[in-house]
Amino acid sequence: MMSDSQAILLLGPTASGKTALALRLAEEIPSEIISIDSALVYRHMDIGTAKPTKEEMAAVPHHLIDIIEPTESYSAADFAQDCVRLVEEIRNRGKVPLIVGGTMLYAKAVREGLSPLPATDPAVREKIGVELSEKGLPALYERLKEVDPKTADRLAPADTQRITRALEVFEMTGKPISELTAQKGEPLLNLSSYALLPPDRAVLHARIAERFELMIKNGFLEEVKNLMAMPGMHADLPSMRSVGYRQAWNYLSGLTTFDAFKEAGIAATRQLAKRQMTWMRSMQNTQLLNPDEKDASLAVLKKEAEQILSGLKIKF
Repeated sequence: MMSDSQAILLLGPTASGKTALALRLAEEIPSEIISIDSALVYRHMDIGTAKPTKEEMAAVPHHLIDIIEPTESYSAADFAQDCVRLVEEIRNRGKVPLIVGGTMLYAKAVREGLSPLPATDPAVREKIGVELSEKGLPALYERLKEVDPKTADRLAPADTQRITRALEVFEMTGKPISELTAQKGEPLLNLSSYALLPPDRAVLHARIAERFELMIKNGFLEEVKNLMAMPGMHADLPSMRSVGYRQAWNYLSGLTTFDAFKEAGIAATRQLAKRQMTWMRSMQNTQLLNPDEKDASLAVLKKEAEQILSGLKIKF
């Protein structure tokens, strides 16, 4: 039986075992992995992102890992463009594309299409930046309440990045970002979507704490020290807003104690996992898998991968 799907999308919260499951599938089915993770795109950020090991990446071709410097940015639109291209290339090699990770905004981009948001305009960004420096974030938040109350209600008053971006979009288009993001595009890929949903949150929380402790033991703070020393690095870069890195930066800057850093890092990771699981539960046309039932989950994915592979072979 053939499948109409072009690729498999495997999502899961942090520390749910999605990478290990994808690697097991890749051992049995000719495939390549496309990372759907906004932190793995950065070079020099290995420990805190739980990046696949060199051995794992050598065993199965991986894509969209280590593609930009931590001083650079990479948007959902960038991901969508790269992902569509890679899916075609992998299929042309007679393999099954496995899109694996946990950045839900990227998943939304390829599953539902992109909202018609304008690209960043450096002049407008600079203008908003000057306003931020002169008037402060509370004044910008009040202005956002006036021009886009829906977005203001959704954002925390201290969310500098999203508040300034919403004002940038309004400056460039004259329309609230909430109105523009409500306009859906067309799906960019036909995907078979699966989500690993841990049944026991307490077990996931324990796994997250254990993994964070292991990252520290493996040199995470040294990694962040090296990043801080790189030219052009500062705490407000998108790369340094990744979970764990912001907390480590604050600790290494003398703003918190070691215990407070560790507690904040674990709490932020748990909050991320909660947001990821909430999003996954709301996704339509997505089969939920139990990460604790590894063999059963593998069997489901393998069956779909075989059907995609069958379609590729008939095509050739």
